[in-house]
Amino acid sequence: MKWISRTSIGVLCIFAFFAIDARGDYRVTPDFPQLPGGVRLMGVSGVAIDSKGDVFIFHRGVGNADPILVFEPSGKFVRSFGKGLFKSAHGLRIDAHNNLWTTDNADHIVIKMNHDGKVLMTLGERGVSGEDDKHFNKPTDVAIADNGDFFVSDGYGNSRVVKFDKDGKYLMAWGKKGKGEGEFNLPHAVRIDSKGQLYVADRENDRVQVFDQQGKFQRQFGGFAPFGLFLTKTDELFVADGRANRALRMTAEGKVLETWGKRGPEAGSFFLPHGIAVGADGAIYVTEIDGKRVQKFVKD
Repeated sequence: MKWISRTSIGVLCIFAFFAIDARGDYRVTPDFPQLPGGVRLMGVSGVAIDSKGDVFIFHRGVGNADPILVFEPSGKFVRSFGKGLFKSAHGLRIDAHNNLWTTDNADHIVIKMNHDGKVLMTLGERGVSGEDDKHFNKPTDVAIADNGDFFVSDGYGNSRVVKFDKDGKYLMAWGKKGKGEGEFNLPHAVRIDSKGQLYVADRENDRVQVFDQQGKFQRQFGGFAPFGLFLTKTDELFVADGRANRALRMTAEGKVLETWGKRGPEAGSFFLPHGIAVGADGAIYVTEIDGKRVQKFVKD
């Protein structure tokens, strides 16, 4: 019997991934968003949707720009806030109580706000990096469990996931720089599925790693660069692949169902897609750092 090496198997798996013909039938909604006069988006990093369906956009506005802008699903502008709170916008999530969770990858902090933008909790020390129970090093994202525990992917400087209880008390951390199971090279996003498992976007290792909530490795899959992750209530996984300038819809086990997008400035293409979110109506929102925009996609 002729044996095939693990390396060969991995190459074959990745090659098979790219051979899949799974082009999606998504079209861009042309009138989203409708920016108010005088507002210009900078690098758009995060996007999240509240229980009403309103869309919150997190961008790297400078000067007097508000970094968080809110729009109705139609694209109509609602309000904006957050001026002076952030040095570099990164991750944005909204929990079951409509609280906002943000990460600032330049100031090394995580901020929890209520729906109106009032700061409820700040974790980390502004402007000070570290790798202990009170500091981050360029954190990227937050995922909130059903019991209120939350997990921070940390991040550009560190290579770990940090777990806290609902009150912000440090519980544990796992991960180090590397390519092995439970090791990371830029944990860039984190999500939780319906079973309570954590999906960590191990960006520079071109894979997603899955863990239980105690940090025990479950499985991994890859062949793409996961900049942004979103899991629906039915455990469909959506990925913003920043390196290939495309979006993917896949199963929670990593089977690719659809892909769309290419590099370019035209509608439906991307310049460094970064954040991704899916509304209850199935609309998909993708943010772009270099493209300085957010696009809304609906199924044909």
